[in-house]
Amino acid sequence: MPEHPDAGGAIMASFPDTAATMLLDTYLTDEPSASARVFRIYRGTPPHYHAGCDEHLYVLSGRGTYWLNDPSNAGEFGPGTFLFFKRGTVHAMPRLMEEPVVFLSVDTPRRDPKDIIFVDPAEGTPESFIRDKAR
Repeated sequence: MPEHPDAGGAIMASFPDTAATMLLDTYLTDEPSASARVFRIYRGTPPHYHAGCDEHLYVLSGRGTYWLNDPSNAGEFGPGTFLFFKRGTVHAMPRLMEEPVVFLSVDTPRRDPKDIIFVDPAEGTPESFIRDKAR
């Protein structure tokens, strides 16, 4: 089994201070049944959903707001918070309150990089949403 750097340290420190995309990520595992990655959010994410996978997120650092299905049920996240977005569930992270905002993510099954559907297509594309830090 391959060894990986401590997600709470080395990977978080490797993310740049700014990015052209909303998120940058680094994969820890990438199998058809599931993928695990660490990602940093650089600006609030507009409402979107994933049609082909469930998204399990654990907050490693930072604070912000999120909502599921409707902005009226907004909540805050911070280190140690676990968020679960079932496939097809519209979600957003509109406000970053303390940076850097970094998550450990497990997608089941593996998320296709194009599987980011914005409620308002004018707010983004898969290419403007996320990029693998290694690329």
